Amino acid sequence: MEIPTKYNPAESEDKWYKYWMDKGFFHSVPDEREPYTIVIPPPNVTGVLHMGHMLNNTIQDVLVRRARLQGKNACWVPGTDHASIATEAKVVNKLKQEGISKADITREEFMEHAWEWKEKHGGIILEQLKKLGASCDWDRTAFTMDEGLYESVIDTFIDLYKKDKIYRGVRMVNWDPSAQTAVSDEEVIHKELQSKLYYLRYQVEGSDDYITIATTRPETILGDTAVCINPNDERFAHLRGKRCIVPLVNRSIPIIEDEYVDVEFGTGALKITPAHDINDYQIGDRHNLETIDIFNDNGTMSEAAQLYVGKDRFEVRDLILPDLEKAGNLVKVEDYVNKVGFSERTDAVIEPKLSMQWFLNMKELAEPALEHVMNDDIQLHPAKFKNTYRHWMENVKDWCISRQLWWGQRIPVYYLPEGGYVVAKTIEEALVEATAKTGKTYQAEDLRQDEDVLDTWFSSWLWPLSVFDGIRNPENEEINYYYPTNDLVSGPDILFFWIARMVIAGYEYKGEKPFSNVYLTGIVRDELGRKMSKSLGNSPDPLDLIAKYGADGVRVGMLLCSPAGGDLLFNENLPEQGRNFTTKIWNAFRLVKGWEVADIEQPEYARIATEVFHARLNNTMEQLDEQFKQYRISEALMTVYTLFRDEFSSWYLEMVKPAYQQPIDKKTFDSTVALFEKLMQLLHPFMPFLTEEIWQLLADRSEEDSIMVSVMPKPDSYDANLLAKFEQVKEVIVAVRNIRKQKNIAFKDVLEMNYKAKEDNYDTSFDSVVAKMCNLQEITIANGEMTGAMSFIVNAIEYFIPLGDLVDVEEELKKMEEELKYTQGFLMSVQKKMSNERFVNNAPAKVIEIEKKKMADAEAKIKVLEDRIASMK
Repeated sequence: MEIPTKYNPAESEDKWYKYWMDKGFFHSVPDEREPYTIVIPPPNVTGVLHMGHMLNNTIQDVLVRRARLQGKNACWVPGTDHASIATEAKVVNKLKQEGISKADITREEFMEHAWEWKEKHGGIILEQLKKLGASCDWDRTAFTMDEGLYESVIDTFIDLYKKDKIYRGVRMVNWDPSAQTAVSDEEVIHKELQSKLYYLRYQVEGSDDYITIATTRPETILGDTAVCINPNDERFAHLRGKRCIVPLVNRSIPIIEDEYVDVEFGTGALKITPAHDINDYQIGDRHNLETIDIFNDNGTMSEAAQLYVGKDRFEVRDLILPDLEKAGNLVKVEDYVNKVGFSERTDAVIEPKLSMQWFLNMKELAEPALEHVMNDDIQLHPAKFKNTYRHWMENVKDWCISRQLWWGQRIPVYYLPEGGYVVAKTIEEALVEATAKTGKTYQAEDLRQDEDVLDTWFSSWLWPLSVFDGIRNPENEEINYYYPTNDLVSGPDILFFWIARMVIAGYEYKGEKPFSNVYLTGIVRDELGRKMSKSLGNSPDPLDLIAKYGADGVRVGMLLCSPAGGDLLFNENLPEQGRNFTTKIWNAFRLVKGWEVADIEQPEYARIATEVFHARLNNTMEQLDEQFKQYRISEALMTVYTLFRDEFSSWYLEMVKPAYQQPIDKKTFDSTVALFEKLMQLLHPFMPFLTEEIWQLLADRSEEDSIMVSVMPKPDSYDANLLAKFEQVKEVIVAVRNIRKQKNIAFKDVLEMNYKAKEDNYDTSFDSVVAKMCNLQEITIANGEMTGAMSFIVNAIEYFIPLGDLVDVEEELKKMEEELKYTQGFLMSVQKKMSNERFVNNAPAKVIEIEKKKMADAEAKIKVLEDRIASMK
């Protein structure tokens, strides 16, 4: 068949992805092979593909495709997360546009709208991942609200409650007034803002004296129940035991003492609002202070505030200032930079709020999860994140697992009409539990189920277990075969509230780690170092990039500069570099397939070239194995990238390429095709589409043949000495070509080469390669003085290219004197290193040997240069 001049990514990608899907190559069922399992970090069902997903899923695909090529039973489980807050916000907004308020419909009606929205939008991101080439087992696609996964979450809640790990209580939580739900500490993003510091004075009761406090939130004074001073601060000694008046509402509150107060901040006096600040709450608890909640759930002022009732908290901040000034309580206002917590999901400013919530006691649960990461049963890559993990786990707080939403797994708690509650999976079970608890008989309508749902993370922490039904059926065939999974690829930003929690769940419910390795990606940033985001407008659409550069080009571009845990500074030069690499591979393929093959004898240069490249290939496969073991995936790509670009395309193909309009011998051609196939297998995990296209065209294939289910070659033994010798041969070839370039001698013009070497220092076995690559008529030993020749030195062997009158003796002398000076300087630097006792005593023996060889080579080169310079003067 005629091979197209240009590779067409779009055509190839659609064709081969459909072929892989039709053949079921992505699907896995338990068998006798070694399993290799990855579960996808489930993207939010609300999401679309962004650059972070591109990086994360490309890395997963590389790992899973490589595992398949190694003969493992690879299973990559895809799916999506129901994302309670984000999805509910989307549905509420959609209803609002239709003129429907959530408050005006029933829970069941709302859930119908939510499921309808999910069915319409929920699969978008998974379809987009197919464009990237993600080889997920799509038959296993899971959703955290699927019946089996939903039931697993409910079973887990009930189990942990029975183990006395779950309790209910009023606690200070992070409240999102937009979503009107509690959120965890990890869902709060702290932003540094330019704010104001307001100095307000409170009149001391029964006197004309005042005490001045500083606050960033003047609207919260309406909930103040004390003013606090440090007991060691003598400035306020005269106010100990006294009371003061809250401005505007004229409430009398005590002046209390607590060492928590920072005497350096503001005035050294602190207003205490126990209902709306976690530290104030703790002080209030210590001093038995009254708690006044002045905010409604939506962030407006409640009746308890007495003033500005029903108005938004930030509107009140503007309204209260002139009133405070008019009343004589506003002293001054200063600019102030502080950190403010925002909800990760809605970007609303978080309001600390006392709320009745469900909590999971984490201390004991976290212990095995800490131990098994610290002892490397589970390895983090890069390992630097172990310190972050340890800090979090040693300071773990109880997990607020309830959310004031409808979209999610509803808490399986049923309240009794006379007070109290039972925990049960269904209303039928709840009725039985209620009767057992009280001795009374109840009807279904007598019991009221808790309105709240469970935190989204309370479902996704079970993900590696629940996708294989390991909670409901802990000994089923799939969980026992696929669990523990092998690798997890995720971002360090969810190391605690997803990764660590999966580890906790794994040891609690399977007595085993959920995965062996965690590869932590960096953040994709723009050239200015800013995180890519829609709001900044600095993030390209991944699908646009794929359309422009091809999926393989984008994958290569992203992976070339994405070390584990290191941020990726992205610009469009990267996928362009990836696309250029696909073009280079395609052109090399067209070159090979364009050769005429004849049944003629194999030339010596081709035999040597094939032997050398086989050695290089095996050497590289060893490197790749090591790099993958250490999760240095960016380096692994660069290793195979340079193997193809430099060693195969630039050297091997040039060495075996037949002369213009001449045929190539069949033995060399067959070897070249076989090498090309192996290179495509090494490249396949990184560039699945191009490699499949070429692999199919390199030889006759059956309908069932695919590179993705072929067997990747394993490293074989090779002659390392052969590779070392060939590196010197390359230096000779490059030097001769440089002489041609300097003297403007066309390659078609035949040259001769002579050499001077000590006995046994010159290996003639590569002469056929050198002659072919440099178009040399002959290579002979130099006799006598070589005049009228350009010279160079490689490994203490002096080479001469006779050029007659074309040689400028003065220029040659100058060049050799510069080279001598450089080599003498290099020798001194090595000698200095070798005279350092600390270096010699501590460096590995192999490093010392390398330095000794450098020194010997430099000394030999200096001797040759000095002799040559002396002979030319």
